[in-house]
Amino acid sequence: MACVDALFQQGWYRYAGHRPSPHCDARPEGMRAELLVLHNISLPAGKFGTACVDALFLGSLDTQNQPEFAALQGLRVSAHFFIRRDGSLLQYVSCDQRAWHAGASRFHGRSHCNDFSIGIELEGTDSVPFEPAQYDSLAALVGALLQAYPIQSLAGHSDIAPGRKTDPGPCFDWPALHRASALALSSFPALES
Repeated sequence: MACVDALFQQGWYRYAGHRPSPHCDARPEGMRAELLVLHNISLPAGKFGTACVDALFLGSLDTQNQPEFAALQGLRVSAHFFIRRDGSLLQYVSCDQRAWHAGASRFHGRSHCNDFSIGIELEGTDSVPFEPAQYDSLAALVGALLQAYPIQSLAGHSDIAPGRKTDPGPCFDWPALHRASALALSSFPALES
């Protein structure tokens, strides 16, 4: 397990910038992460490279700053990870804790997906293709998570909240993720027992 311990310390990924969010809590007793959920996010909508997503996850977003932010007043939301357009990776919640990313959700007959999932937000929208650097970063992260946690499935937010959510959206290239993931997984050394 030395390889896993080198990648994650108390659920914090070594290769991410750490930005601890107050919007998290403990997973239910005995519950571990088994599902990866992909999202997209941009604030303001369709604008990339702002500090607004970071502020939202940290609970410091000035909701008076933009008219569209008024609906976010009092919202307490987070994700475990956020991948910017340039592929840089931030982590807001330890993978050992529950982030508040899925909302009302259901996957394979199980509700409350936050309890057993890791949420990964990609900076983007439903209508703009994601950047190659984002797929590379996501693939490396998925590879690391597969080594460290009993992950069994990967889903979009739209898969666990159909009719309510559409992300990561039609511009998300699932085959590109699978290709990049195969390369990322082949670069990881075998786990030490």
